[in-house]
Amino acid sequence: MILGLSVQDFTLFHVILSLVGIGSGLVWLLGLVAGRWLPVWDGAFLMTTVATTLTGFLFPITVFTPALGVGLISTLALTIAIVARYAFHLRGRWLGVHVGAAALALYLNAFVAVVQSFLKIGALNALAPNGNEPPFALAQGIVLVIVASLGFLAWRRRAHP
Repeated sequence: MILGLSVQDFTLFHVILSLVGIGSGLVWLLGLVAGRWLPVWDGAFLMTTVATTLTGFLFPITVFTPALGVGLISTLALTIAIVARYAFHLRGRWLGVHVGAAALALYLNAFVAVVQSFLKIGALNALAPNGNEPPFALAQGIVLVIVASLGFLAWRRRAHP
């Protein structure tokens, strides 16, 4: 049991948070690329991605894993994004800092989603059972290029609230 839920139900809750975080983050980032500030989508992205990251730390942990490392980096990126938005109100360079840190958190969430997809979905696992085969690298490369490109375009555009 984790937070009163079975491990299976908690995992489902964690996955749903992650997918909502990825979806809301993409909507927010695409809005910025289009020159529009979408504060509700930004808030939804931050809230669900923080929840995803924090719930990830609640799974039974016996040793330090790459997933924990990603979670720690995501926590740092989210902290920076939240401070830039809510403490510094996106003034001056803080808007760019927020966009960069949030885009990094979005990428890390999507990165983990790809890893988990290759671990849990049979057809994908058959293509890359060890997680170091070309199909896995290609999928991760596509995610990186998409999020980095959108993040860069959004950072350059810096739509103001």
